[in-house]
Amino acid sequence: MAKHKLFKLGAAAALTVTGVSALTSLKTVRAASFTAIKRVKINYLPGKSLNIWTNYNNGKFMGYRAKDGTIWNVAETAVDKKGNLWYKVGTREWIEARYTVDVDKDASAEAENAKQNKLANLASKVKKATKKKAKKPKKTSLTAAQQALKNAQAAEKKAKEDIAKAKAEAKAKKVKKAKQIVNTAVKKTKTKSVQASSKAASVVALAKEQVGKPYVWGAEGPDTFDCSGLVQYIYQHAAGVSMPRTTYDQVKVGQTVPLDQLQAGDLVFWGSETAPYHVAIYIGNNQYVNAATPEQGTILQTMSSYYKPTIAKRVL
Repeated sequence: MAKHKLFKLGAAAALTVTGVSALTSLKTVRAASFTAIKRVKINYLPGKSLNIWTNYNNGKFMGYRAKDGTIWNVAETAVDKKGNLWYKVGTREWIEARYTVDVDKDASAEAENAKQNKLANLASKVKKATKKKAKKPKKTSLTAAQQALKNAQAAEKKAKEDIAKAKAEAKAKKVKKAKQIVNTAVKKTKTKSVQASSKAASVVALAKEQVGKPYVWGAEGPDTFDCSGLVQYIYQHAAGVSMPRTTYDQVKVGQTVPLDQLQAGDLVFWGSETAPYHVAIYIGNNQYVNAATPEQGTILQTMSSYYKPTIAKRVL
């Protein structure tokens, strides 16, 4: 049974979560970890569930639904050919926006309602206090009203400050999470680059040690080599990389790179990518080591326009 990554939030979840969500089809799927652009709540029909589709244009029903009242993270928005707004809530799961309400807007509305209710209660208290003190001098009633108004203004200011603080904290959490993701990616890239450089240096050093050894067709070392046998031997013993035996298969390994961007440890081939006839190990400074011919043996040569490789591969 296929698994789908959905962006559903539980009641106590934050904007970025990793958790487990239950769908109305009783399938259990693991939620993706990501930074949502917004949160929405399903507002369909009480006790009913909203269909989930594979796309916002001519999508297919996926066989399961989102329950009314559940909260979901939105990763992307789109408009279909009819002008209807859709929300992406999974790796390829879409729901119609018209059957949802914005959770953050609801929270702001609730805060505003709470503020208005608080002000109304204060006004009511002022009115009652004014009636009770109607027989007292006018100056006393006016002072009480002014104090009540002052309290109401302070309460309104406090409510605004609380809302601004909550928004700032949410934004700070998003920024912190984004920085953590970037730092982790940079650290992995640097580690991989250092490891590749170290292996490339070992490949170059071992390749130079083989210069002067005889060429024997089909030989895999350590005393004699043919061109692909030399590559296989050096990559295995210097970098711990198992290479195929023949030139035809070695050209399929690694990433193709331009010849003007070669790095030490890269492989260079002659012939076409479907039918290469020779391979060598580039060691830097426009030079390469290869098991050339029975007459030449394993030698170090310099690139030339007369005998220039046609393909380059980066394996490390």
